[in-house]
Amino acid sequence: MKLNLLSCDAQRPDKRAISKCITEISKQGNPSLSNELADILLEGDAVDIEVHDKNSGSALRALRKLDIDYEIVE
Repeated sequence: MKLNLLSCDAQRPDKRAISKCITEISKQGNPSLSNELADILLEGDAVDIEVHDKNSGSALRALRKLDIDYEIVE
């Protein structure tokens, strides 16, 4: 499943938590790439990630908990 992470609406976004979440849910699982993607997301640009299908429900819950707006692409 592909997700488009649109924005983070948290008043005080936790970059480290966002990066860790992206690492855990994405197929790439690369911490340095996840850190870069978290930076891009917090700057206001959208980010595309691919999520393991077996983790899709928990991934969406984790994103909602971090106040990250997303849309499902596939």
